[in-house]
Amino acid sequence: MSLVKILNFIAILGFVKAQVLPVVLWHGMGDTCCSPNSLGRFKTMLEEEMPGVYVLSLKITGDSKNGDIDSSFFIHPTEQVREACNIIANDTQLQTGFNGIGFSQGGLFFRALQQQCSTLKMINLITLGSPHQGVFGLPNCEDKNRCSFFRSLLNHGAYYGWVQKLLVQATYWHDPLHEDKYRKYSTFLADVNNENEINEVYVKRLKSLNKLVLVKFGNDSIVKPRESQWFGYYRPGQDKELLTMEEMPLYQEDRLGLKAMKESGQLVMLETPGNHLEYSRIWFYENILPILAENSTKNDLK
Repeated sequence: MSLVKILNFIAILGFVKAQVLPVVLWHGMGDTCCSPNSLGRFKTMLEEEMPGVYVLSLKITGDSKNGDIDSSFFIHPTEQVREACNIIANDTQLQTGFNGIGFSQGGLFFRALQQQCSTLKMINLITLGSPHQGVFGLPNCEDKNRCSFFRSLLNHGAYYGWVQKLLVQATYWHDPLHEDKYRKYSTFLADVNNENEINEVYVKRLKSLNKLVLVKFGNDSIVKPRESQWFGYYRPGQDKELLTMEEMPLYQEDRLGLKAMKESGQLVMLETPGNHLEYSRIWFYENILPILAENSTKNDLK
């Protein structure tokens, strides 16, 4: 980071020290709200770099006895969004506005939260490596037995009703070879992306954000295809040729308001060359912290 940028950043922090917006975090698949090796460490970093900031890391458990790791696999996203809405609504430090940061699938769920929860006042939403157009392929993971089972379910029966209820990842499994089946049987992604009908409330709430920041990881080997992080995806009918966001019907028909948001500067698309959720602290300083330091309170919703 250049000296000029460091000084500018220090000046920003000095200005907002006493009035910086709170930050809410939403973890990704297989992670937890507060692990010292992941979001716990990230929360500490934000508190160090933004003195006085209040940071809430969402813990979604439902009825699970094994905490929010299980929630990332087994609690339907709609239920997770409902629980997150209640958590935020009952936190007195978040009533006047906050910034959201979602990690991987947590960013997709955070966008759904903004679209579906009428009580929150989110100012900026930053999604890091989030599959906004879904995924068609599962990454490797440490629990080989569990992931092998999941992969088999998704490859052969993602749109069975019981699989949609059982497995979170099935709800944003987007099969480009069977688009009609996806739109008909997806119980989450097809809805939040306005695939079948346009929910104007979703559009209005998304456009009420100051900024929707989409971060894509250039060497991502986890989200397949990685273009989903920028609302791009496979051309329907095959799984080789990729379309950019601007080439997708979702954008061209402005079914979510993304076209209008891009034209107005509300939609910010950033890229960093790392693998999934790998970025340097300098990159974060230069690209994300200035957004968190903004004090604008634009929100047209009551």
